[in-house]
Amino acid sequence: MAHRAPLRRVLLKLSGEAFSDPAVSGGIDPTIVSQVAREIAELKASDGTEVGIVVGGGNIFRGNSPSASGMDRSSADHMGMLATVINALALQDAVEKEGVETRVQTAVDMQAFAEPYIRRRAVRHLEKGRVVIFAAGLGAPYFTTDTTAAQRALEIDADAILKGTQVDGVYDRDPKKDADAVRYDEIDFLSVLNQGLKVMDATAISLCMDNALPIVVFELLREGNIKRVVHGENVGTLVRAANQAPPSA
Repeated sequence: MAHRAPLRRVLLKLSGEAFSDPAVSGGIDPTIVSQVAREIAELKASDGTEVGIVVGGGNIFRGNSPSASGMDRSSADHMGMLATVINALALQDAVEKEGVETRVQTAVDMQAFAEPYIRRRAVRHLEKGRVVIFAAGLGAPYFTTDTTAAQRALEIDADAILKGTQVDGVYDRDPKKDADAVRYDEIDFLSVLNQGLKVMDATAISLCMDNALPIVVFELLREGNIKRVVHGENVGTLVRAANQAPPSA
């Protein structure tokens, strides 16, 4: 595998399920949120990497989930957007308790809780060392938080998307169901699309492919992994365009 250079500015994509409390159906596990917040704070303290975050809402409500069956898709997606705001506020609280200034920006106007999303303001926050959490998706139904992550990463000129998951990279099959599944160290965007691999949704992958924005898929809850990925260690799976150089600062 080619060496990966340290990253200057990243977009961290976290699924809502990553925050879920296994003891209840959905909800937020404060222990997990605190662990993620602590790792983000350690990363900021060690080298000042600029961090934007997109959090999903699947632990609370997802527009295309079985719980939304029979519901108008637009209404269901609006509920999903609100779920991402709940997770974003929980993460903001945890990160600020670690001593890192944090801003939540929402694609839907709700100024009693958060700032409206303004690209230039978001970039300025990042330059000042603040963590910026992007919530409420893109503010429109039918778009996932994967697509939101790709869009926001491009808008803030991130070096890469870091996709935190429950497994340690991208496999040719579901490793939880097939013990013979093979993990990729690297894979290109077209192969991801052609093989139907569940890295991010097809819209997000296409956006990243068209703009040569690499993705690193890694195990979120292995302690220290966020810092390892940012520092260029060969953790997880690197997804990039064929013949594209590794992401660098």
